[in-house]
This record gives sequence, structure tokens and C-alpha cells, in this order.
Amino acid sequence: MTMLKFSFYVCILYVAYCGVLFLMQRQMMFPHQMTETPKETKNIPGLEKIFLDTEHGKTEAWFFPPVAKHGKVPCPAIIFAHGNAELIDFWPEEFKPFTHIGIGVMLVEYPGYGRSEGKSSQSSVTDVFVSAYNFLVSRKKDIADSSRIILAGRSVGGGAICQLAAKQPSAALILMSTFTGTRALAAKYLAPGFLVRDTFDNLAVVRVYKGPVLVVHGENDEVIPYSHGISLYRAAKHGKLISYAAGHNDCPPDWNLFRKEITDFLCEAKIIDPLNIP
Repeated sequence: MTMLKFSFYVCILYVAYCGVLFLMQRQMMFPHQMTETPKETKNIPGLEKIFLDTEHGKTEAWFFPPVAKHGKVPCPAIIFAHGNAELIDFWPEEFKPFTHIGIGVMLVEYPGYGRSEGKSSQSSVTDVFVSAYNFLVSRKKDIADSSRIILAGRSVGGGAICQLAAKQPSAALILMSTFTGTRALAAKYLAPGFLVRDTFDNLAVVRVYKGPVLVVHGENDEVIPYSHGISLYRAAKHGKLISYAAGHNDCPPDWNLFRKEITDFLCEAKIIDPLNIP
């Protein structure tokens, strides 16, 4: 009888635990409250600050036009989605150097983050990134059409980028420390997958993606297991895997080297011409 009571209480506690996870999952996936918004935005040469009008409110995006224009004009461009406890303010240093080899860069914020309105969910984030994409391809004076748009995302940003890839054409996909899907991650928290509201099924998107896919993952990733990166790489029709002896937040460990590896990947994909790289 004691064992029966114990089992009953364990079941009650587990149901309560799953209930809390269900109610709190969006706060866990998009913890915007954990990241302090800078009081003043950076004054970066060449930066264009944009507010995208969506049904979820105004969302901020930062655009860096290509400084050098090599070969074909208009130029290729990268749309980047950051991790869940980050802001677009954190990323210019890593991505602005691409503008010097003829690539435009667009950093897109999530609803409710930083200076942006709304609340983040799979639906609202997807709508924002589609709006950013449409803005980018409308800039015909300096940015090319979808045949030269590169989609890149880190961690949960890989989910945002995969959702965009499922809705709009692109030239290449770069997934950094990204999960196969949030239902697969639910097991880490001992929760059933059916409780997940925002599934971000990246594996399904990668399986049907026609362009080249670069998967970058740390072998010691303590947040999203390395096995997720392997699964995404194996699912891609035209996949390439770069592994680092790194965890989640220090991957890649050397951005100078990583930018060269991205450049090589884009050259192999014929999105940029190696003869035009300084």
C-alpha cells in the first residue's frame, strides 16, 4: 500500500511538472526578460536601422549593405537569426566583415526582444522573418533576388531560419548549434513531445531543402546535443558538416576561421566567386 501511495504521489508530481512546463515553455524558449536592452544602440558605420511592420507590432532589424561589390550586382545577402537569450546588438562584429567581400547582412530581432513589440512564438517569429526577407529582396539596387539569399541561424535561430526556408526560396542554409526539433528536445526535460506548442521541425525542412546546407555544431554542446547536428547533416540532400571541440555558447571558437569556412562554403555553392575575394 505504501508503494502504491508513493507511485500515486510521483504521478501527481509529474503531471504538475508537465503542466508547469506546458505553461512556461514559451518563456523558456524565448526568455527575452533575461537579456537587458542597451539604453543606447550602437553607432556603427553603414548600419541601417529598420522597423518592420507586422501584425504582431513593429520589429527591429539591422541591415548592413555590402561595402564592396564584386562580380554580379545586385549582391548576395545573409539573413541571420540569433539565439534565444541574445539580441541583434550582439552580432555586428561577427557579421559585418562579410560586407567587405560583397555580401549584405540583415540581423533580425524577435518579437518582444530589445526594442521590438509583440510576443515570440513560432508563428510570430516566422511572420517577422518573412517580412524581413520581403524587405531585403525589395532592395533591388544592391541586393539580389532569392537566388543569392543565404539563411543563417544559431540555436533557436536555426528554427526561425528553417521556418523561413520552408516559406521562401533561398540559395543556402547555415545552421549553427541547432536542434532537429523541439519535440526531440522535450525528452531532455522528461516531458512528452505532444506538449510542445512551437515544434520548429527543422529536420523536416532540411530533408526537403534543395540547396546546400552547412551544419555547424560543437561536439561538447551541453544545451543541444551534437547528435542533433549529425542528424541535420545526414538529412540534407547537399549537406556539409563542420564540427568543433566546443560547447553551445563558444561555437565556433574562432570567428575569423569560421568566416573563412563560410566563405569557402558559399564559393563551393557558387553564390560568390572566389576570384572576387580579396
